[in-house]
Amino acid sequence: MEINTILVPVDFSERSSNALEVAAILARKVQAKIIVLHMLGLREALITKDKSEEFMEAKFYMELTKKGFKTFLDKPYLKNLKVHQMVQNYKVFEEVNRIALEEEVDLIVMGSHGTHFRNGFFVGSHTEKVVRTSEVPVLVIKEKNPEFTVTKVVFACDFKVETIPVYQKALRLFRIWEPHIHLVYVNQPHVKFKNTQEVEEEMNTFMRIAHHGEVPHNLHLHTINDHTVEEGLFFFARNVGADLIGISTHGRRGLAHFFQGSIGEDVANHANLPVLTFKM
Repeated sequence: MEINTILVPVDFSERSSNALEVAAILARKVQAKIIVLHMLGLREALITKDKSEEFMEAKFYMELTKKGFKTFLDKPYLKNLKVHQMVQNYKVFEEVNRIALEEEVDLIVMGSHGTHFRNGFFVGSHTEKVVRTSEVPVLVIKEKNPEFTVTKVVFACDFKVETIPVYQKALRLFRIWEPHIHLVYVNQPHVKFKNTQEVEEEMNTFMRIAHHGEVPHNLHLHTINDHTVEEGLFFFARNVGADLIGISTHGRRGLAHFFQGSIGEDVANHANLPVLTFKM
């Protein structure tokens, strides 16, 4: 999977800046351009004013946005990169997906405060809403990471044949870094617990179909036992020193149900590591 265009929705906050810096690192690595999107999200009351008032109000907010962009994009890490500014007056998060498709975006990079409330537009639950509606992979960045790189990935996998297409899509994107990829199945005692033989049979079938019998050397398969998939992934990621957690999503229907449990929101909210999501 080639990355030619990266979309970074921003609200000019510190978290947005962290996301933009990671996007810049990726763009430089793969020679991609960056589209920086700011959504004004003007109140409906402004739209109902008479034309002269509406024009002046819109002009005022556009001027603020221009000043915001000027300061926000004045970063040394953006030097010599292709960066395009975009301003829209949307408040509906599905519009980010529409823009991504229209602009042929390959990856969305967003900042998030997790479950903590902030005044910014693209933080917390707002990021989750973009993740749910996006048909494009979304990389969620929690902390400042000026040396962003990926040497180890933990990817949640249920080893069901129907999930092979999204799994292969994830592998193509991971090739940017050529990391070690740890495919993790979390066996839960109260959710269809499987014995060792059952898990191994599913893994073998999955890998045989996905790789035609030739499993790449950088893939590692693991089964771990835990009460929830979220806890299992976090525990495993800490143990192996992972740089990234990968998950799949079901888009508008919410985040994917792995092993009869929904983990996407919990992972996106609670992980300190970057989280990369792929739509099923």
